[in-house]
Amino acid sequence: MDKLQIQGGQKLAGTLRVSGAKNAALPILAATLLTSEAVTLSKTPHLQDVTTMIELLACLGADVVVDERMNVQVTAAQLTNLKAPYELVKTMRASFLVLGPLLARHGSAEVSLPGGCAIGSRPVDQHLKGLQAMGAAIEVVDGYVKAQAQQGLKGADIYMDLVTVGGTENLMMAACLAQGTTRLYNAACEPEIIDLGNFLAALGARVSGHGTSEIVIEGRPELGGCQYQIMPDRIEAGTYLIAAAITQGSIRLVDLQPAALGVILEKLQQMGAQIKTGDDWVELDMQGRRPVAVDIETSPYPGFPTDMQAQFMAFNAVAKGTATIRETIFENRFMHVHEMNRLGANIELHGPSMAVVHGVEELKAAPVMATDLRASFSLVLAALVAEGTTIIDRIYHIDRGYETIEEKLQQIGAQVRRVS
Repeated sequence: MDKLQIQGGQKLAGTLRVSGAKNAALPILAATLLTSEAVTLSKTPHLQDVTTMIELLACLGADVVVDERMNVQVTAAQLTNLKAPYELVKTMRASFLVLGPLLARHGSAEVSLPGGCAIGSRPVDQHLKGLQAMGAAIEVVDGYVKAQAQQGLKGADIYMDLVTVGGTENLMMAACLAQGTTRLYNAACEPEIIDLGNFLAALGARVSGHGTSEIVIEGRPELGGCQYQIMPDRIEAGTYLIAAAITQGSIRLVDLQPAALGVILEKLQQMGAQIKTGDDWVELDMQGRRPVAVDIETSPYPGFPTDMQAQFMAFNAVAKGTATIRETIFENRFMHVHEMNRLGANIELHGPSMAVVHGVEELKAAPVMATDLRASFSLVLAALVAEGTTIIDRIYHIDRGYETIEEKLQQIGAQVRRVS
C-alpha cells in the first residue's frame, strides 16, 4: 500500500495550474446518461473517483473513450443495464447520482445505497422524496433503491427539507426529461451546481436559477450532445494556497475562478496572508510570517466549505493564538485530530462537532494514517512544517480527490515522495 514520505521544513513557492473539479466532474459524468448523443468533457481530473464513475458508466453499457489528456467521450446510446451495483457504488457516494438520469430517460433504475468516506451519515431521503414527488414509485430492497416511472417523470414543486448538494444534482438531472416544469426550493448554491446547470444547458436543457436557492427546469423530450470543459477545483486551489501559507511561503495559482473561493480567501487574509487576484489567477504571500488563529464554522455555500475544514485546522495548529472550529455539515469529521496531535499539535475535541486548536510554534514528524479524503491532506499540510520526516499511510484516500499530489508539491519545492 502506497505511503507518502515528507521531509518538513521547506518554504514552498512557485506556480501551479489548478485541475478540473472533482465535485463538478462526477455529477456531469452521471448527466451524460441523459442523452443518446456523444458528449466530450475536457479538463476531467485524473482521480480514482473519476475512474470509478467511468467504470460505472461502462458497466451500465455506455461507450466511454478516454484519451491521454483525460478528455472523456461518453456515448450512452444503448444502455444494456439499468442497475448500479454495490461493488462500485460502495466506494464512492457520487455513484448514486446515476439514479436521476437513468430513471428520467429509461423509466427504471436500480442503484445501491451509497458508500464513500466514513464521515458519518449522509442520507439520500431528499433525493428519493423529490423523485417520488415527480411520480416515481420507489422501494428500498436489500440495500438497493428500486425506482420505476414507466409513464415518465412529471414536473413538480419540490421543497427540500435541508440543503443537499447531491439531492439538488440528482433532481436537476431527472427534471430535464420530465414532462412539465420542476421547481427546486432550498436548492444548494455551490459553484459545482452552477457548472452542472451550465452543462445541462449545453445539452439543450432549459435550466434557470442554478446558483440560487430556487432552480427552475422546463422538461424536454430529449437532449443532445456537446463539448464541455469542467470548472477548476476550488477545494484543490484552497488546499494548495494553505500548503504555501503554512510554510510561510508564496504561491501563484492559475486556471481557476477566484470568485468561487470566496470565504476561503477571506479567512486566509484574516490569518495574515497577502492575497492578489485576477480573472483566472490568485497569488498568496505569507512574507515569512507565522499565521494568526482564526475561528471556522462550516456551512452550506456561500458559507465556509466543510471540505476545507481539516486543512484550516492544520493551518491553525501552527498559528499564534487559539481557534474554535465547528463542523455543522457532517458528524464524525474530526478523525484527523488524533493523528495531528501525534505530530505535536494541541487540539481538544469538545463533542462530535467542535474542536479547539491551541496553536504551537512547531510540529514534529511522526508516522500517521489517513482516514478520509480531506483529512488526509491536512496531515500532508502538517507534515510540510513538521521537523523531520513524516510517513503518511493509506494515501489512497488522497488519490480519490487530488491529482498527482507529489508532483504538484515537488513543483513548489516540497521534499515529498511516494513509497510502498
